[in-house]
Amino acid sequence: FLLPSLPRPSLSLSSSLLGLGAVASLTAYWLATRPRPMRPPCDLKAQSVAIRGDPVCRRSALNKSDCLLYFYYDDIRTAFAMFQRGDGPCLGFRKPNQPYEWISYNEVAEQAHVLGSGLLVKGCQPNPQQFVGIFAQNSPQWTITELACYYYSMAVVPLYDTLGPEAMVHILDLAEISLVFCDREDKAASLLENKEKGATPTLSCLVLFKDFGRAFAERARKCDVEVLKLEQLMVSGKEPPQPQDLAVVCFTSGTTGTGSFEIRQEDVTISYLPLAHMFERMIQFSMFVHGARVGFYQGDISLLMDDMRALKPTFFPVVPRLLNRIYDQIMASVTSPFRRAVLHFAVRRKQAELNSGIVRNNTLWDMLVFNKIQAKLGGNLRFVLTASAPISPTVLSFLRATLGCLIFEGYGQTECTAGCTFSMPGDFSTGHVGAPLPCAIVKVVDIPEMNYFAKNGEGEICMRGPSVFGGYLKDPQSTAEALDSDGWLHTGDVGQWLPNGTLRIVDRKKHIFKLSQGEYIAPEKIENIYMRSVPVLQVFVHGDSLESYLVGIVVPDPEVFVDWAKERGIVGSYQELCENPDMKKAVLEDMRAVGKEAGLKSFEQVRDLHLHPEMFSVANGLLTPTFKSRRADIRRVFQPQISKMYKKTAN
Repeated sequence: FLLPSLPRPSLSLSSSLLGLGAVASLTAYWLATRPRPMRPPCDLKAQSVAIRGDPVCRRSALNKSDCLLYFYYDDIRTAFAMFQRGDGPCLGFRKPNQPYEWISYNEVAEQAHVLGSGLLVKGCQPNPQQFVGIFAQNSPQWTITELACYYYSMAVVPLYDTLGPEAMVHILDLAEISLVFCDREDKAASLLENKEKGATPTLSCLVLFKDFGRAFAERARKCDVEVLKLEQLMVSGKEPPQPQDLAVVCFTSGTTGTGSFEIRQEDVTISYLPLAHMFERMIQFSMFVHGARVGFYQGDISLLMDDMRALKPTFFPVVPRLLNRIYDQIMASVTSPFRRAVLHFAVRRKQAELNSGIVRNNTLWDMLVFNKIQAKLGGNLRFVLTASAPISPTVLSFLRATLGCLIFEGYGQTECTAGCTFSMPGDFSTGHVGAPLPCAIVKVVDIPEMNYFAKNGEGEICMRGPSVFGGYLKDPQSTAEALDSDGWLHTGDVGQWLPNGTLRIVDRKKHIFKLSQGEYIAPEKIENIYMRSVPVLQVFVHGDSLESYLVGIVVPDPEVFVDWAKERGIVGSYQELCENPDMKKAVLEDMRAVGKEAGLKSFEQVRDLHLHPEMFSVANGLLTPTFKSRRADIRRVFQPQISKMYKKTAN
């Protein structure tokens, strides 16, 4: 049989079929590889749960009941036990232009064991009064010394340059510290100077991480202080005793003095994100639980980016001021209008993905725009944690887009073992500090004098739970002021519950606040000093935790202001002089001179001010009946002037 030949498909039909096949293949590939939104661990519209139906008292939605999380792992009860879960490379350090060198978990544990044994041989006894000071920069030696103290049940007392010499003397004297580890001779010399003056009689031994000179050793010998190198304490032979309750005594400096708090051994391991005596050390221990490698930078902040590129970290705990610096550097580097437009468009596109729950760093915009920014931080970041001060919502949203990683914000204070609330994975909104940690119950209480009431979901933030500190060292009065009879820690911060169960910080009950650089400010102390300025009748000092400097509202004294102005060649009525920019400059200079004479630090001096012709009074609602400033009301009334001063000074 002869079969008829089949017609051959036309060229256009073949092209169409190939095109459809290509589209189908690309569609299948996209469906298989498309980015998936991350799944939040709870409903982001209800991140906290009311305790017994009380909306002002809340716990984490991650808890299955009102029972709090005490231990992340049931077999961990001490700080050293946290460390023992790790394996592999542990502590990293580097020399300039060299790769990181690593010490393994086993090596660190062995060194800590030997050092702790050497401390016992030296005569340090594991009892609640045995405190060991560490006056050094973060380093592997710091961590090994800390672990040795934990392993052999000795309490650690961290010491810092920023505390100042007077606070350092107070700490050494109050804690009766006899032994201090130092990283450098100059730091040890500053402690020795206090010993020579008779200010720290209990100090008897200094251990240095680095070499020291003969002259220093001789100077120490003359005032009965033994000086040793760290290697001299590496003596084995003593076994660790039973764990003691106390782990850390940490001193924090404020403008009204130095306060201390105690952390028990068990407290170091209790929270969902375990945080303890200082922010960076608590993060470090929480990473040890998961066997993380911890790399230390060289000590010079200017070399930080070089260290980041060498380390290629996946997790980066950082204070907001450094993120602000990164943001400022990025914006300053983009000078072309076209490039700036492209940057903003790329950020908006990445933020749109974030709003849908997608976090990644491999988009077209990452390859074209953001890869250089990410490379400066190692190019491998997955998590960033910021705390210790608020971060601008603009900066937070921008960096979440440009870095292509999760950036969390936490809130807490020293007295609650650093952590109180934490932003939830998958929540990319800003303007809040997250929901309570699973180890904490958080509530707000009335502050009638500031018009904050719990029934409105706002008031002083109080927390209770196993992470709350044990108390201030040898200071029962301050302890009673911070901890009430029911165990609630009163933070002094004013918070507001948001509809999604997160907490927003809106004010400060105690009139002490932080600037963006981390400096504590006591405005009333500064105001009392500025009142000594001749032309000043009333003054209000304002600071913002998102700004690095202070501004002021000044009411000139009408009885002397006009004559004071004439002495400087400026003539006018009281009202006219308040509006005269030359008079504002003259008043500012006089106030700063008075402040300098009184010993105010540079960050305690106002940088700009507004002259106001009307006195603060009870009648206009700016003073209380006892003639104290209503700070919240003054800030609200003068918010336009305050915003203008910050904007003008920034420019």
